[in-house]
Amino acid sequence: MSNFSAPESPAVKNRSPVNARAASVKSRPDRSKAPAKDAARAPITVLIVVPTLDGGAADAGAIELTRILRQAGHRAIVVSRAGRLVADVTAAGGEFIALDVASNNPLRMLRNAAVLIRLARERRCDVIHALGRAGAWSALIAARARGVPFVTSWYKGFREQNIFKHLYNGIMARGDRVVAVSEQLAQLVNDRYGTPWQRIAVVPCSIDFEQFNPATVAPERVEAVRRAWGVKHDTKVILISGRILRRKGHHVVVKAVRRLKDMGLKHFLCVFVGEDRGRTHYTGELWDLVLTTGTMDVIRMAAPVSDMPAAYAAASVVVSGAVQPEGVQRAILEAQAMARPLIVSDLAAGPDVVLTSPAVPESRATGLRFHSGDDAALAAALLRLFSLGEPVRGAMGQRGRDWVLDHFNAAGVAEQTLRLYGEIAGRGQTPVLVPQGRQN
Repeated sequence: MSNFSAPESPAVKNRSPVNARAASVKSRPDRSKAPAKDAARAPITVLIVVPTLDGGAADAGAIELTRILRQAGHRAIVVSRAGRLVADVTAAGGEFIALDVASNNPLRMLRNAAVLIRLARERRCDVIHALGRAGAWSALIAARARGVPFVTSWYKGFREQNIFKHLYNGIMARGDRVVAVSEQLAQLVNDRYGTPWQRIAVVPCSIDFEQFNPATVAPERVEAVRRAWGVKHDTKVILISGRILRRKGHHVVVKAVRRLKDMGLKHFLCVFVGEDRGRTHYTGELWDLVLTTGTMDVIRMAAPVSDMPAAYAAASVVVSGAVQPEGVQRAILEAQAMARPLIVSDLAAGPDVVLTSPAVPESRATGLRFHSGDDAALAAALLRLFSLGEPVRGAMGQRGRDWVLDHFNAAGVAEQTLRLYGEIAGRGQTPVLVPQGRQN
C-alpha cells in the first residue's frame, strides 16, 4: 500500500498492513518436484476473469495486470467477453480466451465455472483473479475446485438496493485476498461485509506519465480540441470525462450549471466527454434535463476524444459529481497528471486520491470537494475555484501532478501487485519491478 500522507480514519490506522498474507488463504500442495528455492522463482500463472474488454475501469485493470505480470516474466490468461481492448491484452503478452463471463444467468455462470476449472487445470494456474461480479461467482467455484487462491478487485462501490443485491455483490468480498484501488473502497468493503483488514489490500491504479504530461502537449493540439468544442479563447471549460452513467452524476452537474447561469457567471462551457455504451435511457434523461433547465448554450455533449491529454489541457477545471463510491477514477488521476485542478464529490475520490481541505491545509490542496448529490454545493465550489485566479489554480494543479507522480506511478504499483501475487501464491521471493525515478 502506498504511504499516503493524507489523514487516515481510525479503522485504517488500527488495521494491520494490507500486504500481510491472509490467514484464511489455504496452503496449496506443491505440484512441482523442483526444490523450494526453484519453486519460489518459478513464474506465476494468473487466470484473470473480467466481464468485458471495452474500456471500463475493470477492463483497463485487466490490461494493467497483464502488462505487470508479463514484464516480470509471469503468465497472464484473460477470460472475458470480446471487446475493443482484446488487442491490448495480446500486445501486452497475455493470452485471451473469449467467454461470456458478464452474464448473470445462473446456468451460464455454472457452465462458465466448468470452463474455468478446465482452464485452471490445463494451464496450471496459481491464482484466479476476478474483476467483476458475475464472473467472480464462476471463478470462486473454479478456484475452490482446483484448490487455488481466489482474488477479487474492487474498482467501484456497487449499489445495494435490497438484500438480494447485497448477496450478489458480496461475492467480491469473498476473495482470499480482496484488492481495493483506494482506501475509500477498502473501508466500504470492511463496513458492508465485515471483511477482515488482513484480507484487504489497497493497490491503486497507475498512470502513463509520459502520455499525460502537460509539457509534451503542443498548443496546436489544445487549440484543435477547443475548436472542436466551439470554445472561445476566454471561455472557462468545465470538463467531465467518463462514461455517461447515472452513478457518475452528470445530472448533478447540469443542475449546478443552471445555478451558475442564475448567479450571472459568464464565459464558461461545461463539456461532457464520454460514451453512453448503450445506456441511452439516461442520456435521454440528461438531454431532457438540459432542455428544461435552459442550459443548452453552456453544455456540450461531445463525442469521445482521441487526444485526452489535450482535452485535459484545454480545461480550466475537471469535475466528478459521482453519486456512488468510485474508488479511483482514472480520469481523476489523468487530470491531475495534466496539472488540472479538480472538484470532486465525497464519493468520487477519497483523501488518498485528491487532497482537499480540511483534510490538508489549503496550501497543499489539489482540488475542492463537495457533498455528493448537492448541486448547490458544486456550483459554489466552481465559483470559488474561478475566483481564485489563474496563478492559484495553476499552483493547485501542479500540486496534483506532484501527488500522482509520487503515489500512482507504474513501477510502484507493479511492485505492490507482484508482491501481492507472490504472497498469495506462496512465492515469498517473487521478482518485482524496480521502481524508476519520477518522470517530470
